[in-house]
Amino acid sequence: MTFFWIIITPLLLIFSIDQLIERMYRYEKKIHHVTPEKYKLSYDEIRIPSVKDSQLYGWWIPASPDAPTLILLHGWGRNLSRVMPYIRKLHPLGYNLLAFDARNHGSSTAVKHPTVGTFSEDILAAVDFLDKSGLTSSDSIGILGLSIGGGAAINAAGWDDRIKSVVTIGALSHPVAVMNYEFQKRHIPKFIAKAILEYMRLRFELDFDKIAPVKNIAQTNAAILLIHGDEDETVPLAQGQALAEAGDPNQTRLWVVPGKGHSNCHSHPQFWEIVETFLHETLFK
Repeated sequence: MTFFWIIITPLLLIFSIDQLIERMYRYEKKIHHVTPEKYKLSYDEIRIPSVKDSQLYGWWIPASPDAPTLILLHGWGRNLSRVMPYIRKLHPLGYNLLAFDARNHGSSTAVKHPTVGTFSEDILAAVDFLDKSGLTSSDSIGILGLSIGGGAAINAAGWDDRIKSVVTIGALSHPVAVMNYEFQKRHIPKFIAKAILEYMRLRFELDFDKIAPVKNIAQTNAAILLIHGDEDETVPLAQGQALAEAGDPNQTRLWVVPGKGHSNCHSHPQFWEIVETFLHETLFK
């Protein structure tokens, strides 16, 4: 009987940790129920090749062939319709817009364990698509990303100099920081949290530092505007401040939005003026 428990206990522990991780990753995958057509905006549905034979579902909303292009990316558990307020505000300013569903979101290909790293790979796939599609003659490309999409935008800009400008809203600094914050909210002891993170690193071959925006922001040549609500309870302001401290002070700016949380910064009365000015200065050079 003792031998039985020696064998079975580690297996039960592994199963329990796997179940906990699955619950952490779990969200309801939803497809969009509104398109730019609702707002009388002309658009094309597109399919973007991404890594490992996957495909990303997206919208191409053209302005002019020689105009700058903004790639728009939603956050965790959402889909491309989440960026509709940005589409409606930014398209009249003369930008071509490309919005897409990250893998395992919306109508894009599934992936077992999406991370800020997979979001980053999807942004690079979108940049490659623009480069090869002939849809635009301009090489002026910017990224606007929400939450994990913002963190991914920083990573992508650190890995690809074709990205000239980045705007993030509520971006995470490091996946470990996000998970530790979630562990704290669930009152999970630190030694258990540390064990889970180490298990994830080994089990899924995750290099947390490699995909951490705070580790990549200094490598980017893009201009970066970090926007973070001072009442953000999903990705605390400290993570936005960490990103600002790690970035090149000549290229990185942090705007702390008073009285706003994780998903409502765009309702601040100065939001659109600040974003529009930054994008115009960095993409219409």
